[in-house]
Amino acid sequence: MRVLLIGANGYIGRYVADRLLADPAVQLTALGRGDDADVRFDLASGSPGALTRFLDAVHPGVVVNCAGATRGGARDLTRHNTVAVATVCEALRRSGCGARLVQIGCGAEYGPSQPGSSTAEDAVPRPGGPYGVSKLAATELVLGSGLDAVVLRVFSPAGPGTPAGSPLGRLAEAMRRAMQSGDGELKLGGLGVQRDFVDVRDVARAVHAASLSAAQGVINIGSGRAIRLRDAAGTLARVAGYGGALHELDGPPGPPGPPGLTGPHLRPTIGHPRTESEHTAPVAYPYPDGCGSWQQADVRTARDRLGWRPRINLEESLADIWMEAACRI
Repeated sequence: MRVLLIGANGYIGRYVADRLLADPAVQLTALGRGDDADVRFDLASGSPGALTRFLDAVHPGVVVNCAGATRGGARDLTRHNTVAVATVCEALRRSGCGARLVQIGCGAEYGPSQPGSSTAEDAVPRPGGPYGVSKLAATELVLGSGLDAVVLRVFSPAGPGTPAGSPLGRLAEAMRRAMQSGDGELKLGGLGVQRDFVDVRDVARAVHAASLSAAQGVINIGSGRAIRLRDAAGTLARVAGYGGALHELDGPPGPPGPPGLTGPHLRPTIGHPRTESEHTAPVAYPYPDGCGSWQQADVRTARDRLGWRPRINLEESLADIWMEAACRI
């Protein structure tokens, strides 16, 4: 099976590439903006015609799109998350390769949900921020394309390689600084939110399964369990061997960080006393990812249609996050 992977150098894309390369039946070609891609192509500025010619030459059976932007204003997010997907869909429609499309979506497309509830694929999406809007628009393009396509709505990815700007990445960095300086007290903000964390390696398994399946439409990829960030902080402290006290600061999460990293963002000065200006700093949304205080995926469709279940628990994901952070001590 010849697979074209777009966005192989991204957080999720790297693990998808590893998973596909481990399958001897897969012949992988990577397309992206970086120098190490097999083929350099920018979806946000490249033409569908140029991509069509490449598809006709390579003739993949599956196209996996892990590319996209998690930072920037609405214009940049639209270019990289929506216009780029429109280019992929149009190129596939014009091409004679007949490839199946696996698109990586995001739980932020749903927006806020009722605490205690599990969000299923038939929920009406109400994204609360520009990232979720740009990803939802991409999903609608895929679903309306007429292609053989599936969209995997990934909730809050975690594990090795977690970006430093994500909630868990910033938490690990704050703990590293506290241990390095010998602080016996760690002050954190925004720990009350609950998110559905799923290990990035389990996400890669889901992409592999979706590539081989005939499933279409939207499929949630998550753990099926919401975890309070405060509890994740406690688990990380135990994994790291941090014996200091964890104190939660009052108030909402800090200013918006990378919106694609679904989950709350800790204050930029995490681990340090707040200045007076932080108390009055405006925030664009109650929570930077636009998902409110609670998000939990209903993952029964992934089980039934892909034969997929998450295997890696959050403690293992946090241990791997901490191992990378500890190397900087």
